[in-house]
Amino acid sequence: MRQVSELEVGGERLQVSNLDKVLYPKAGFTKAQVIDYYAKISPMLLPHLKNHPLTLKRYPEGVEGPFFYEKQCPSYRPKWMKTAPVESTKDQRTINYCMANDLRSLVWAANLADLELHTSLALYPKILSPASIVFDLDPGLPANIVQCAQVALWLKAKLDTMKLACFAKTSGSKGLQVYIPLNTPTSYDITKPFAQNMAAFLEKEHPELIVSKMAKNLRDGKVFVDWSQNDQHKTTVCVYSLRAKEQPTVSTPVTWAEVEMVLKKKDARLASFTSDQVLERVKEKGDLFEPVRTLKQRVKSSVIAP
Repeated sequence: MRQVSELEVGGERLQVSNLDKVLYPKAGFTKAQVIDYYAKISPMLLPHLKNHPLTLKRYPEGVEGPFFYEKQCPSYRPKWMKTAPVESTKDQRTINYCMANDLRSLVWAANLADLELHTSLALYPKILSPASIVFDLDPGLPANIVQCAQVALWLKAKLDTMKLACFAKTSGSKGLQVYIPLNTPTSYDITKPFAQNMAAFLEKEHPELIVSKMAKNLRDGKVFVDWSQNDQHKTTVCVYSLRAKEQPTVSTPVTWAEVEMVLKKKDARLASFTSDQVLERVKEKGDLFEPVRTLKQRVKSSVIAP
């Protein structure tokens, strides 16, 4: 039987259901704990979600059950839920994406078992102007996040020579992601070739560990530098989002010193953080990812040199 409760959030009374439902069976982590985490992390998370079209990734039966992506914000959304109408040439229609701009929207989405928050790199209404560039470092077994740390440091060293600041976060899964803040007018026609050229440059410099081509059969034991996320039609997991793994791990900002320590100690556990650990980290460190949404930089697709 569906159990319905009410929460008062941001001056609105929200109906939430089945709060005791276990969504992470191996961790015993319930829907109530999912909502509680998102409510507690919201001061750090919401600025990174604001005005970014959001794709819901829903796990109604928990992380061990089936999931589905939901681009179109559900028709039964609350009247106060902000949406971003985006013309999709790929889907040949207008998609009204949800935008989780406030706590009540975030709690509403969490109640739908939207465990993972996947966002566009652009802000509405300037959906063709990405606010950042992302490199998704994806290890192919037996490589893991330790090898990703090495690749991230090589990437940072190259960007340093170009006087471009970059920031790292765990994917919350098995890899790392490196962001270059832009927050200046640009287009995917600039950022995507830049990212692809950078990935190809790194592969040329370190072919023993890096692959930049999309073919999955090339990835065994290497780190795929995924540049393809820099696209109007792609999304990337948002910082501070939960991931649908055995444990409630989180896509977590890390310092470059922490990335270096992962590599030095060759310990993947140093780059894995659960929801409780992340809440403790932000008390101590604040929002390590704040510059990604505030720092202004420019890139040109032709900048990369051997």
